[in-house]
Amino acid sequence: MDVRLTAPDGYQAQRSYSIASAPESPERIELTIERLADGEVSPFFHDVAAVGDEIELRGPIGGHFIWSVTDPSPVLLIGGGSGVVPLMSMLRHRARQAARGEAVLLFSARTWDDLIYRDELLSLHDARSGFDLVMTVTREPSRRAGDYSRRVDTPMMSTVLTRLRTPPRAVFVCGSNPFVEAASQALLASSVPSGIIRTERYGG
Repeated sequence: MDVRLTAPDGYQAQRSYSIASAPESPERIELTIERLADGEVSPFFHDVAAVGDEIELRGPIGGHFIWSVTDPSPVLLIGGGSGVVPLMSMLRHRARQAARGEAVLLFSARTWDDLIYRDELLSLHDARSGFDLVMTVTREPSRRAGDYSRRVDTPMMSTVLTRLRTPPRAVFVCGSNPFVEAASQALLASSVPSGIIRTERYGG
């Protein structure tokens, strides 16, 4: 969704944010907005916004970064930081529809506390519904068996791919430009066809 704020003097600032909620809840749209200290829009939502405020929205927009719950083939999701947000929407949709196609999420963040939706993702993992969660933190030791404590690389990607019983038919990668580039290169080096890799990135 595009979010636009207008200051009393008429100055406007606009940013795009991914939808985190599942499509089964059309009456409520959840946007997960990471606070950036030098941001023009995110500090407003963290420090100023209150229930009852009117926010100007446009969307939903986009169309290439879409997973269908009716597709039973294995899917690999790769998120860096707040790039996990659209992947969370897919996983919530998958859970609500009781989909049984295999899904693996590789989620990277700086620390354990930076893993957005961590508890909800662990709960989905523990449900044993064909969803597998792999987390990697880059600035502290990992806390679960099978997780990592380094940046995403080719050996990690190759191992994560073995969590699926058959090769994925679709791969979704979302995060900062450097993260998406590194993850995509690791996928290609792990013999994942470029034609099944879909990316969404943010930042300069």
